[in-house]
Amino acid sequence: MAGTALVVGASGIVGSATARRLLDEGWRVHGLSRRPTEQAGVEPISADLQDAAGTTRALADVRPDAVFITTWLRQHSEAENIRVNSAMVRNLLDGLRGGGSTRHVALVTGLKHYLGPFEAYGKGALPQTPFREDQGRLDIENFYYAQEDEVFAAAARDGFGWSVHRPHTVIGMAVGNAMNMGTTLAVYATLCRETGRPFRFPGSPAQWNGLTDMTDARLLARHLLWAATKPAARNEAFNVVNGDVFRWSWMWGRIADWFGLGPAPFDGTIQPLEGQMADDGPVWRRVAEREGLAEPDLARLASAWHTDADLGRPIEVVTDMSKSRRLGFAAYQPTDDAFFDLFTQLRADRLIP
Repeated sequence: MAGTALVVGASGIVGSATARRLLDEGWRVHGLSRRPTEQAGVEPISADLQDAAGTTRALADVRPDAVFITTWLRQHSEAENIRVNSAMVRNLLDGLRGGGSTRHVALVTGLKHYLGPFEAYGKGALPQTPFREDQGRLDIENFYYAQEDEVFAAAARDGFGWSVHRPHTVIGMAVGNAMNMGTTLAVYATLCRETGRPFRFPGSPAQWNGLTDMTDARLLARHLLWAATKPAARNEAFNVVNGDVFRWSWMWGRIADWFGLGPAPFDGTIQPLEGQMADDGPVWRRVAEREGLAEPDLARLASAWHTDADLGRPIEVVTDMSKSRRLGFAAYQPTDDAFFDLFTQLRADRLIP
């Protein structure tokens, strides 16, 4: 049944896909961002979630049935990630208390729940793969856990239901996003074609040879809405992936073919994109000016550091979705098609030539 939704981080990869899905299903959608962008059908709310009083003022007239938290702010250390991002969730939920309308809050986190935060990524004792929701938390500080605790505390206080959604790397459309592998690879492929550099896989042998999976933002949006309206999903945490598995040794060639490139042979050495693309800002600006592209700033399209973190993992990472399947969520998205759909949209929006 449609209602009123508040999408927090509405201009991001997950938030924008969620807003579109809700609108398609007949919901009224408020979109909260620090700097809202124009999104057809979305009623914008400007708020800085680090400002508790300002957030409460911005939400004074908003009465959402469901809240979807799809944003975070990257800080220089995990301690700061915890402080800032937990406060943002707390300020948001405190700001909604006065309305008394919220029945469900969905929080999007990710597989760092199992892998650990960036500064301890993939190190120490990790759960066995495929990752399953009942494997619980690592014995390490993690801002995802702090965000969850804020949701749990507010739910106990205010009586709403909650869901936590843990996607793998998300494929979707957004500009200026901190974690954007799909667009990063599209830009990297374009630069390789422009400069004649080889299209090299930048990551580890474990990722090249091992199985992995990913999450299309559109599928994640469907999962968020499903959990918000499915009584059996109340107060549950879920992994969310496309439903297929692949090896980068196969996918890399598929992506290369889409861009008319020959994939470079992988020699087993890690060659991070952050280094490969460090001096490419002027090159991208020239390409953008020549081709009439909409975004000449490479930094707003590519997040090399995040793509390096994912593709450089020393372990195989696959995700179990049995919990959702048992409760009736059966959506499926081939990952190569998710990449190709994104690349097609980037080209249509004049973000790549």
